[in-house]
Amino acid sequence: MSRKYLLIFCFPFFIALYFLAENKGRTEYTVVSPQLKTEDSGKKLAAIYCATCHKLPSPKSLDYTTWKNSVLPNMGLRLGLKIDGKGWDADMKPQEASLVEELNVYPEYPLISEEDWSLVKKYYLENAPKSLPALVRKAESSEAIFPFTAQTISIGDSKLPQVSLLRYDSVTSNLYIGDFKSLFVLDNTGGIVNTYTLDSPASHLDFDTNGNPLLLTLGKLSPSDQSLGNLYRMGATSGVDTETLFSNLKRPVNFIAEDLNADGKTDLVLCSFGHYGGSLSWFDNFDSSKEQVLNTLPGTRKVEISDFNKDGKPDIMALMTQAREQIIIYYNTGNNNFEERTVLSFDAVNGTSYFELADFNADGYQDIMVTNGDNRDYSAIDKPYHGIRIFLNDGNDVFEESFFYPMYDCGKAMVRDFDMDGDLDIIGASLYSEYTDNRTAKESIVYLENNGNLDFTPSYMEVPIHGNWLTMEVGDFNNDNRLDVMLGTFIYNIQEMMSISMSTGVTAFPQVLLLTNTAP
Repeated sequence: MSRKYLLIFCFPFFIALYFLAENKGRTEYTVVSPQLKTEDSGKKLAAIYCATCHKLPSPKSLDYTTWKNSVLPNMGLRLGLKIDGKGWDADMKPQEASLVEELNVYPEYPLISEEDWSLVKKYYLENAPKSLPALVRKAESSEAIFPFTAQTISIGDSKLPQVSLLRYDSVTSNLYIGDFKSLFVLDNTGGIVNTYTLDSPASHLDFDTNGNPLLLTLGKLSPSDQSLGNLYRMGATSGVDTETLFSNLKRPVNFIAEDLNADGKTDLVLCSFGHYGGSLSWFDNFDSSKEQVLNTLPGTRKVEISDFNKDGKPDIMALMTQAREQIIIYYNTGNNNFEERTVLSFDAVNGTSYFELADFNADGYQDIMVTNGDNRDYSAIDKPYHGIRIFLNDGNDVFEESFFYPMYDCGKAMVRDFDMDGDLDIIGASLYSEYTDNRTAKESIVYLENNGNLDFTPSYMEVPIHGNWLTMEVGDFNNDNRLDVMLGTFIYNIQEMMSISMSTGVTAFPQVLLLTNTAP
């Protein structure tokens, strides 16, 4: 759902000298950058102007064409330059442009001279590969059997599935499916129990202590800084007894309800993804007037609560996914205060999309499984460094990458003991896959069976079913005491659907793909 940007809030004011001049009644600024005239001046300038707000991307992380035609022009706009005579707001709707202007995302005057900008571009273009290397994995067993059988679930006559939410309720065995502005509730036979009409697409759902659904709606599906999202306590039927708990939220995507300050009252931790601006906040006792802001960057995607330093107080782990890609722990120091520490950071092109906590090596410490694959922004190419990663915890919240499974466009993966042998397996799926390539289409869903010591055997569906798998949920859907997997199809617009149809011949797409566990 994100539309990621390579540079966010990249304003390295501390490295530029500004001279104030009056010109026809207007204040202008001239930027004098360091006089770097060595062979690697472009690299040094890139480090100065770009790496102040995110990890410096290597020229080899993208191909020449993507740098030249897409990423570098966007970088130039972020530094206050005009590209082909156009400013940053040339293709933006006035309402969105006004919000972005208030956020001071784009500088009024250039932060870099044209001469220095040419050196930055030269550095990237002269060192970029013509194309990225192909994805390479270690030798895989051809005998591994995919331990799920597939069936599709279609509801109504929707031709354009846009499933933005899947949530399984283990108490009732009901599956909640958010498809555009509808929320369907299905029982485990596939029958429709309830249908809600929503103000905007659903992004997250959980249950309060009484079992009532708490539902986030996104506001705008496309990238936006408008505050149109809401958090509801859903009633028994659509429009009846539904309570608005929070409103005017900036593209909210995730929340957790938990008592953070040990006062016996449930608090709310809320991720507002936004677009250029966002926030990570918590609200004491679910009170909208008692907001505690932890972070004001855009792109907060997911949070987890755990006592990471084992001091008896709940801490917050958050995933940031907009350019400054990182995982942060907010340690609870008491008295409603939190101390921030970044424990993982990623290159801006990694497309970090999701994480889960799990103890893979059974040492009593929470490890992190991360997916990288958000890939439909300024660099929509196959990237061999996308996939599923495991970072082991040394016991002091220092995390080291210990496993990597390469996978194009990997949007989400979930960790469970699917085969019930006592260790943790992984199911992963791609949001997009190359439909003209049978191999990558088949490998858009992978099951990684854990053999121990972080050795995983992959297996795939024998016959792939096409879908853009944005959402994933795990639960015992058929009540046979084995965990099943549910995947939601998300097709952005009619043009994308037509493109898929032309490549595959497939003309109908299900809302949900149900993978029923058949592991022995």
